[in-house]
Amino acid sequence: MPEILLYSLPLLGAGLVAGFLAGLLGIGGGIVTIPALFLVYGEIGVPHEWRMHVAIATSLTIIIATNLSSVYAHHRKGGVDWSIVKDWVWVIAIGAVAGSFFAKTLKTAELVYFFATLAAFLAAKMLLPLERWKLGDALPGGVWRFIGPGLIGFFSAVMGIGGGSFSVPYMTLYGVVIYRAVGTASLIGLVISVAAGFGYLIGGWGVEGLPDGMAGFIHLPSAAVVAIAAVIMAPVGAKVAHRLPKRALSIAFGVFLVLATIRLVSAV
Repeated sequence: MPEILLYSLPLLGAGLVAGFLAGLLGIGGGIVTIPALFLVYGEIGVPHEWRMHVAIATSLTIIIATNLSSVYAHHRKGGVDWSIVKDWVWVIAIGAVAGSFFAKTLKTAELVYFFATLAAFLAAKMLLPLERWKLGDALPGGVWRFIGPGLIGFFSAVMGIGGGSFSVPYMTLYGVVIYRAVGTASLIGLVISVAAGFGYLIGGWGVEGLPDGMAGFIHLPSAAVVAIAAVIMAPVGAKVAHRLPKRALSIAFGVFLVLATIRLVSAV
């Protein structure tokens, strides 16, 4: 615990930024928190071979608190499409649990480059005036409607993010208005973080060499520090999101994807 108090300032800063982004863009903030957590864990004795796993698992735990606050704020403004989440919830959860177990066997670099490639296409869609570029006027039906959400849950869990980076562009490609996509993504991120966090909890149980304060791969003291700051800022981000013009919000999300991709690639 003394080590965490020493590094509480950068963790609080990461939490404030992550919370604001969660409310503004419907993301969990993992892109912000994971690099900060990774650096701090190097100073408090987390073995290098498990450092990224601990950062991802703890980030997902923080997202639970962040997105609870974000969902409440967006719901009050009518920005959450509960019917979409009701249709997707189980397949997203299954995908997230599978991704969390799969992550234990993965090398990070391949997934980072995969994310970077996908994010480049998604960023182009959000940044360019391509509102008319859609895959359909409604989300897929039948068995096809489970493929997208399943992949969103799987890769979000592997990357330690709340899913908004994938789910917001995915929903807008099928005609969901950006405001509603952002609000709904916050609820989707909550489902992903709970399911994937459980997977990392089980997957890290009994791993030797981890410091005190661990629950599986989750480092509870740092999760608490970041979560408190994130919860404070999430409603502020949600309030700003509903005041921004539709085009401005799309551009903000596209810029976020570009910056997130650069951050991830530079960390490899």
